[in-house]
Amino acid sequence: MKWSFVPVEAIKGSARNALVGGPFGSDLTTKHYTDDGVPVIRGGNLPDDSKFRDDDFVFVSDEKADALSANTALPGDLVFTQRGTLGQVGLIPKAPQYPRYVISQSQMKLTVDAAKTDAEFVYYFFRLPSTVEAIKNHISSSGVPHINLGVLRRFKIPLPPLDIQKSIAATASAYDDLMENNRRRMALLEESARLLYREWFVHLRFPGHEHTRLTDGVPQGWERVPLGEVMTLQRGHDLPSQDRIEGDVPIVSSSGITGYHDKKKADAPGVVTGRYGTLGQVYYIDRDYWPLNTALYVTDFKGSPPLFILHLLKHTLESIQSDKAAIPGLNRNVVHSMKVLRPPSPLRNSFGDFAEPVYRQISTLAQQNQKLRTARDLLLPRLMSGEIAV
Repeated sequence: MKWSFVPVEAIKGSARNALVGGPFGSDLTTKHYTDDGVPVIRGGNLPDDSKFRDDDFVFVSDEKADALSANTALPGDLVFTQRGTLGQVGLIPKAPQYPRYVISQSQMKLTVDAAKTDAEFVYYFFRLPSTVEAIKNHISSSGVPHINLGVLRRFKIPLPPLDIQKSIAATASAYDDLMENNRRRMALLEESARLLYREWFVHLRFPGHEHTRLTDGVPQGWERVPLGEVMTLQRGHDLPSQDRIEGDVPIVSSSGITGYHDKKKADAPGVVTGRYGTLGQVYYIDRDYWPLNTALYVTDFKGSPPLFILHLLKHTLESIQSDKAAIPGLNRNVVHSMKVLRPPSPLRNSFGDFAEPVYRQISTLAQQNQKLRTARDLLLPRLMSGEIAV
């Protein structure tokens, strides 16, 4: 079954500012940010793996949000990126953490007419690779890649009957709900390993600590050494996009896995952190991989379990996360010189014995999510085109 296409302008709600761009110029800048208040939606709140990331906000005061009422987004609204990472779209949940939000200068907001359009259906249409590609075809060639509100107004969207829209959205959402449940389980598993690491190696409440003497804050049998004596970090390797061949080898950058290649550059397991860009984040890779030149990766674990090294590096770099705006890059020699506590080998191995099955389960859940994502992405275009009836 084929459906008619209508412009986005035709599905917006009747309320004022149902389709609007972000604040202009100096109306919203970093000087307006506060520690709490009304959250500001930015690109990071529109992730690829969920409808909306309802945390990690900057805020403006209630008074500033009132002044920006035209740029307010409410539960059930769609938010689009108009500059930077084009093709991003988010759907504010019906029961969000906050009663209202303000969109940034880089976003656009759509409130749909609920009498004829299902917001979740619109969200999934804009997540289709073909839709993202069509949006990118409207990129302005001047300065930062962007589209504008006029492009979004005219953008055509299929409009089947409302009950069919809801059925298509429910089918796709069932896959996303399973993936979200897996992500929560993965986060809990990772948190269990993080908490044990902190208990043993930060708070020094390790097995047998009651009978271990401390000297200048260092337990007997432990050593305070440069990080370079515990692990060796190396800069990643260039891999221009034109040289990449689709495969199953993860390409790891400063922001994690960003693609796949047919050749490896490093053996599993891998521990990778950002050299530029996203600083302070550390990633564990459980298969052969290609670390990019924006990253540093561990080439020698020097007798420690890789999962101990993962958490040691995470803890060591935590200070960089809070000060990353002031740090242009992560120097390998500087990291190697940072002083860390090296516990005895049996204690490091005990942590590895605990963490290994935890991360094995995380890997299994991640693989399940990849299969669910692939199945959803194969099904959704056929549902949207009417090729498969719901």
